[in-house]
Amino acid sequence: MNLSATTDIEALFRRHFAAVYRLCYSYLGSSADAEDATQTVFLKLLDNPREFESEDHERAWLLVCASNHCKDLLKSAGNTRVFALPEYETSRMGASDQVDETIDAVMSLPIKYKDCVYLHYYEGYKTKEIGKMLGIPGSTVRNRLREARELLRKKLGGGLS
Repeated sequence: MNLSATTDIEALFRRHFAAVYRLCYSYLGSSADAEDATQTVFLKLLDNPREFESEDHERAWLLVCASNHCKDLLKSAGNTRVFALPEYETSRMGASDQVDETIDAVMSLPIKYKDCVYLHYYEGYKTKEIGKMLGIPGSTVRNRLREARELLRKKLGGGLS
């Protein structure tokens, strides 16, 4: 899938904008910052066109790129901010106080756990796929998910199974 044609890039943008934006927002907590970060991710692709094997490969590359970009922004700004997912996302999930509390708890996890939890539970990737995206073994992803669930159980008072 060669991205040299403008129509291909436009189609890719339409397919993956929402997922990239949600991830950026979950890191940065501001719609303006998330929009800027999302734009930067897609501009990186325009500056350095690449071939993808499939739409899943496109999505994975964009999400890893977005995650790395947001981490860099947070490091450079010296921020330790944690935010919930965008309002429209929580309402789509049938937001309740418990859902809000759970999302807040997930977003307060250390980044190494948040990445795995987000990619697995929110984006639906398997642990092996997450491992490839993050450059770590699938077993490490499974361990991080287990550890994240334990942290969430403690934060949420044991309500998770």
